[in-house]
Amino acid sequence: MTIFNLYIFDRNGTCLYYREWNRTRQSGLAKEEEFKLMYGMLFSLKSFITRMSPTDQKEGLLNLRTNQYKLHFYETATGLKFVMNTDINEAASAPNVTALLHEIYQSIYVEFVVKNRLCALDKPIESEIFHRKLDDYIRGLPMFATKTSS
Repeated sequence: MTIFNLYIFDRNGTCLYYREWNRTRQSGLAKEEEFKLMYGMLFSLKSFITRMSPTDQKEGLLNLRTNQYKLHFYETATGLKFVMNTDINEAASAPNVTALLHEIYQSIYVEFVVKNRLCALDKPIESEIFHRKLDDYIRGLPMFATKTSS
């Protein structure tokens, strides 16, 4: 599986962190516009799913699949939203990406942002140690691929 990028949004829609690994095509938008578009889509999809669901759901939006990529979504109790885009080629041995996003939140975000007094929780994440730990974690995943398949 190829991991393209990761977004972290706060509950107000501010993009706190963005990182690309194997993204080969850019949106053609300024990053701020892309962040607004992504958050707006998530907000609308969550609203749609909640309203149209025939039953009450503990978790609504978990992922969205197109013919080119799969968007994975994880939301914390405090409203942080983690969004990872991957290719659609999931190996049987690949871990659940939603669980992976939870692990990133719990083991990296909490440890290196929440517990870091120098990081303001409502501001973009500029911590070098967070960036390095996240990058090491993603690149160390058995499913991490450095090239996209044709």
